Amino acid sequence: MEMINSGNQEKTSTGPAGSWGFVKSLPGKLKSCAVETVKKTKKIGEDDPRRIVHSMKVGLALTLVSLFYYFRPLYDGFGQAGMWAVLTVVVVFEFTVGGTLSKSINRGCATLLAGALGVGAEYLASLCGEKGEPVVLGLMVFFLAAASTFTRFFPNVKRKYDYGVLIFILTFSLVAVSGFRVTQILQLAHQRLSTILIGGATCMLISIFVCPVWAGQDLHNLVAANIEKLASFLEGFGHEFYGPSAVDGSGAISSKNECKPSFLEAYKSVLNSKATEESLANFAWWEPGHGRFRFHHPWKQYLKVGAMARECACLIETLNRYVNSKHQVASEFQIKIQEACIKMSTESSKALKEVASAIKSMTFPSSGVETHTQNYKAAADDLKTILETCSLPTEADLQEIMPALVVASVLLDIIKCIDKISLSVHELSRMAGFKKPKSTATALPEKQQQTTLLHRGIVKPVNDITDDDDHVVIEVHGTTSQDSPEMKNVHPPQGLGEKK
Repeated sequence: MEMINSGNQEKTSTGPAGSWGFVKSLPGKLKSCAVETVKKTKKIGEDDPRRIVHSMKVGLALTLVSLFYYFRPLYDGFGQAGMWAVLTVVVVFEFTVGGTLSKSINRGCATLLAGALGVGAEYLASLCGEKGEPVVLGLMVFFLAAASTFTRFFPNVKRKYDYGVLIFILTFSLVAVSGFRVTQILQLAHQRLSTILIGGATCMLISIFVCPVWAGQDLHNLVAANIEKLASFLEGFGHEFYGPSAVDGSGAISSKNECKPSFLEAYKSVLNSKATEESLANFAWWEPGHGRFRFHHPWKQYLKVGAMARECACLIETLNRYVNSKHQVASEFQIKIQEACIKMSTESSKALKEVASAIKSMTFPSSGVETHTQNYKAAADDLKTILETCSLPTEADLQEIMPALVVASVLLDIIKCIDKISLSVHELSRMAGFKKPKSTATALPEKQQQTTLLHRGIVKPVNDITDDDDHVVIEVHGTTSQDSPEMKNVHPPQGLGEKK
């Protein structure tokens, strides 16, 4: 009993002390939490300053539509229905112009159509008498709600008009149900529709004319940035996998650092970009023409390019697993193929950078893409030749050379994927009407063309025609008449030559 009592005394004595310690540490915890919140807030604002501007735009829109309550004349005209304008701003104002237009147009059209059908349903139900009216209204609500909900499963409707269908179901149900108890149904529908349209129009005007954020521009930049991330990985992969020895030609391969460079991790964001690209493409479809983006810009083609980039990123994911594989001494097989593999990696990186630059500048890919394509295809042919001429390894050697063999195989698949990306970007350039790169060849003046022709070694004129030896000399240098198209039709004039 004494032990139990002493234990209870210790608990009671330490309880207040523990509570007092928690109270004393509470200000420090609150301070650290506040500091952490400020740091996160600052980072979010620094990552994309447009978020701060968007927040101010939403505040401005809400302030404007709140005038329905602040000013008596507006309140007398719309009454309690003015609250629908505030609700509209809250639910339809999105970060991008396309997102705002999508929700505003969907909400306005759905409200207008559902309101008209609700009023018509109320009038039709009133013809059936007091007993038949609720039955008719109930059946109409059931069939329209069921049919509208089913349409949301269609992919095209789900992608573009899902919000509008949802608002249609909500508005029709509210109008049909409330109209059964409200006598002035037309006035109620008019007030709600007017305030919703005013709220949507306010959001659209502010979104377009006050620091607009275009979804199409974001999609354009995102696709180009993803291709650049793939290029950055391939550019540094050769050095990371084969080590500095691949440059000086020695056989020793240094061990890799445990910490990967940032460019070896950046490609992972490409793998998760599908949802963002599809969302931006959907919003961009609603946007009007702006800048160099036309109204019917081929946004779907961006999705095809993005899909090819993700396919390439999946292959790069396989390469990334071998970056940290440590080898102190390179095998003979790896020394043979490392030059071809490094060339394939670097040339494919340069090709991707040219493609990304073409997307950014909205021009057709330059001739440099074709040059790098030929280079990495030549390296691939060399690699295939080496693999064909190599003797079959033993079972012990096979385990040693397997990482290098897998890397070579994946690089061959990557260059095929890069060919698809290049073709997709060429198709995008054609469909979007991108500018073609300016040709370096310009028209030369006539006198300069003649000088250039002479310097090419086709015809060398003779200043003086002498008759000392009773003959005329015509000197032809450089290209012969059989090789040069300019000389095919050149013949000595009649009467010139040796005199008999």
